[in-house]
Amino acid sequence: MRLPAGLAVTAVLLGATACAPAGPAPQPSISAVASAAPPEPAASASRMPFEVGSIAAPATVATGLQSPWSVAFTDSGGALVSERDTGAIVELSPSGQPTTIAQIAGVAHGGEGGLLGIAIGDGHLYAYVTTADDNRVLRASLTGEPGGLALGQPETVLEGLPAAGNHNGGRIAFGPDGMLYVTAGDAGQPSRAQDPASLAGKILRLEPDGSIPADNPTPGSAVYSLGHRNPQGIAWADDGSLWATEFGQDTWDELNRIEPGANYGWPVVEGAAGDARFADPVQQWAPSEASPSGMAHADGRLWIANLRGQSLREVDLDAPGESTVHWLAELGRMRDVVLAPDGALWAVTGNTDGRGAPAEGDDRILAFAP
Repeated sequence: MRLPAGLAVTAVLLGATACAPAGPAPQPSISAVASAAPPEPAASASRMPFEVGSIAAPATVATGLQSPWSVAFTDSGGALVSERDTGAIVELSPSGQPTTIAQIAGVAHGGEGGLLGIAIGDGHLYAYVTTADDNRVLRASLTGEPGGLALGQPETVLEGLPAAGNHNGGRIAFGPDGMLYVTAGDAGQPSRAQDPASLAGKILRLEPDGSIPADNPTPGSAVYSLGHRNPQGIAWADDGSLWATEFGQDTWDELNRIEPGANYGWPVVEGAAGDARFADPVQQWAPSEASPSGMAHADGRLWIANLRGQSLREVDLDAPGESTVHWLAELGRMRDVVLAPDGALWAVTGNTDGRGAPAEGDDRILAFAP
């Protein structure tokens, strides 16, 4: 069961950025939360002890999560979940029991902002957070074994990303090149996406310590691609190609193959335009049918979590212009999908995010074999 809220140090800044008090935001910090029960036996990195179902009948890994946004796995088989609105880092025990192990103070949750994407690499947990001043990427040392994971105090890897009540982007992941990729939304000002001097409306590429790789498209710039409205999913195929999902406005959501230095058109164009200045999406959907958030690659296919579309979308990269929809309106809004160390896919529902209709047990994580 979850720890009582009184045992955690709650976020010091609450509400949307626009409602935050004047003055600089304090540096985010992490408060450890002691376990209320003895840890369960450690999981195996090669085979996690969670039941795995099929796409037709997924198994339930965990229930009772609050606005879960992202999942990350440790090398030793642990599973961590970020909760957008609580600012909590939650560890899942081998039986799927969620326990808050740390609370990030300084998170300003409101609208689509808060504690968003997490990733593990270089001995650290990386987290994308909204503060009263900006969006930023933090990292904290990650120690311990499953059932006893702990975080050190965070340091800032990247700061100054524009923040707003919506379009915060927020997905972070390590690529096969060892670099840290960050999706940044336009934060409600579309012109930022076409401004090469702004980090908003971009996909960014960084060294793990936040420095800029020497081989980025523009020397001295973290920008890897531009012209994005609100990208929230990134994944790499077996051939090393990078793919990203993007929320459209009124006409088209997008699946894009990301090329270094390419411009994806927002806000000049939305969806495929046949304009030589911009890269067209490989596939596009009406926002009411998709609103794509997290994405994973497995077995030659992309798996995309759809929020408004309330489904999981499968795209075979042998025919990337086509897709198959699963779970339509069966489980509600889907926030993320991630590949687990044992080869299963974990799908995260998003019904407690303020826009869904939570069912008993929501939010939950489901597992199936791809």
